[in-house]
Amino acid sequence: MESAVGGVSCLRLMETKERPSGQDRREQMLLGIDTCGPSGSVALGRLAEGAVEVVGQLELEGRSYSATLVAAVGDLLARAGVALKDLGAIVAVNGPGSFTGVRVGLSAVKGLAEAAQIPVVAVSRLEVLTWKAGVGSAALDAHRNEVFLRLGGAGVAAKELLAGAGELRAIELAGGQIAVCDEAAGLLLKSVWQGAELVRSLAPTAGDALQLCGARVVAGGFVDLALVDGHYLRRSDAEIFGEAVKAQSA
Repeated sequence: MESAVGGVSCLRLMETKERPSGQDRREQMLLGIDTCGPSGSVALGRLAEGAVEVVGQLELEGRSYSATLVAAVGDLLARAGVALKDLGAIVAVNGPGSFTGVRVGLSAVKGLAEAAQIPVVAVSRLEVLTWKAGVGSAALDAHRNEVFLRLGGAGVAAKELLAGAGELRAIELAGGQIAVCDEAAGLLLKSVWQGAELVRSLAPTAGDALQLCGARVVAGGFVDLALVDGHYLRRSDAEIFGEAVKAQSA
């Protein structure tokens, strides 16, 4: 059976098999997909006793996800000799980031997961960055002189928001450390929070998301595919400009 995602023919799927029980989830293969940033990645990992070993990862060029994502998944699985039906779960990074990138990634995840009855874990790219850098807070460039911001720390429930210079001035950074992986976010933060310690990190990848979410797969922390949506933190240009046009014509 074949289905289409983003105009690209998907992997030919084999017959669906029964999904693993909670106990069987301790050892299985996982697929990770991240198309939220300027570049993206797909990764394959082996889960054993809650820990994930990344056995393969392919990078994706930005602005080409709709043309390359499904083919990259197929290539990754073929190299490892793994069939799509053999995956125990898919870990989807669902934003924040590019509207188009997030939508393409989630459309592919839903198409693959529904066809082969694969459970899905969704995770924020900001959370993956904080985990990778080992700190409680993180920021990503959101363009327009704004950042996607995650604030957290020991004993503090994390929250995520979109912030410009004005919003940042009204926020007190707990702990003084914040992870960044791009220069634009670092420059904006330093212009407002002179005392903040920027913890530089490589950009988060699908492999990082797999390693972060291994325990969630074991625990059965899956999302309802009918309800999962992009974690955008801002409205699209179409929504913003559409409201302006509607107001002018009223």
